[in-house]
Amino acid sequence: MRDEFPIFKKHPGWIYLDTAATAQKPQCVIDALMNYYTEDCATVHRAIYKQAIRAGELYDQTREEAARFLNAGRDEIVFTRGTTDGLNLVARSYGKMALTPGDEILISEMEHHSNFVPWQMIAAETGAHFRLIPVDDRGVLQWEGLIHHRTKIVAVAHISNVTGTVNPLKQMAEAAHAVGAVLVVDGAQAAPHMKIDVQALGCDFYAFSGHKCYGPTGVGVLFGKQEHLERMPPIQGGGDMIAWVERDKTTYQSPPLRFEAGTPIIASVIALGEALRFVQRHQGHTSPLRYATQRLQQAIPHLRIIGTAPEKGPLITFHIEGVHPLDLATYLDMKNISIRSGHLCAQPLLRRFGLESAARVSFGLYNTTEEVDCLIDAIQEMVESYCSI
Repeated sequence: MRDEFPIFKKHPGWIYLDTAATAQKPQCVIDALMNYYTEDCATVHRAIYKQAIRAGELYDQTREEAARFLNAGRDEIVFTRGTTDGLNLVARSYGKMALTPGDEILISEMEHHSNFVPWQMIAAETGAHFRLIPVDDRGVLQWEGLIHHRTKIVAVAHISNVTGTVNPLKQMAEAAHAVGAVLVVDGAQAAPHMKIDVQALGCDFYAFSGHKCYGPTGVGVLFGKQEHLERMPPIQGGGDMIAWVERDKTTYQSPPLRFEAGTPIIASVIALGEALRFVQRHQGHTSPLRYATQRLQQAIPHLRIIGTAPEKGPLITFHIEGVHPLDLATYLDMKNISIRSGHLCAQPLLRRFGLESAARVSFGLYNTTEEVDCLIDAIQEMVESYCSI
């Protein structure tokens, strides 16, 4: 599998354990990006010459691919700059349209800041109440009974980027719909690792990023149910999102184009299509999550894993008593091992567990159990030297 990723040929021996932040890119995705710039570089939706038509076909193929990837309708797929951009679009368009003073936005305590801060902002603007769903000591949401008649929006991660918890979206969607609320899902950590079926999940919106799915940066996908997208106003004005512009008024394109103002992210969208095909070819791949969890717990004294839900995505966040996560990450970098440290863009959740920062390892298609063994050996060396000071 590593042979499909040219960066590991450039950096032999590099152990990359930060896929939850961004995934490395396979050759097929890099080729798709380069082929656009060297063979098919032209604008889309604006011209009739053959290069533009070819670029438009490739661009539109990715919308079809994303629809298949999520089991959604083609016109329910909006291209964005990433998960953050997609969630902000929902907050600023649907949220601002649907919320009135006294309504409730229900957010989980485990949210990445991208699915937390936009809703805080919209709550302040609309007068809606901003409430949190707590998590227990395992990192499992305690959501039952919290969705009620005043709830209008429930926003939750499919998989937490800190605890790895896989949340019960179908049940939450059913509870939300029973009171007329919508379910907004941050799918950034789930889309690369599990089959996503928005019809089966019942969610109203689902956002994810290309760069976490082995694709390019700067591009993402937002699924929105057609019934919602048709009602939502655009939040940006410009080219391609309009149907007709007059001196005193403008009419807008039907979704999804009304939400894609300006020249599209053409090259990245085309390469994203290849990335989504790549992910689907390798669905079912088993990560070294269980092996790494057992080894960390057995080999490293005073190590605490943050998130022990029965169903988890392929990441482990942990804290070692007496060892600062930044020092650990710096030491591992000297050993050619890359992990994440810091607040993980989830400060409320870390504080729930009594922490301001933590260390995280996360796995991709290229990681092996042998790399986990190297990680454990390096952590043991660091802990021994650290504690002897």
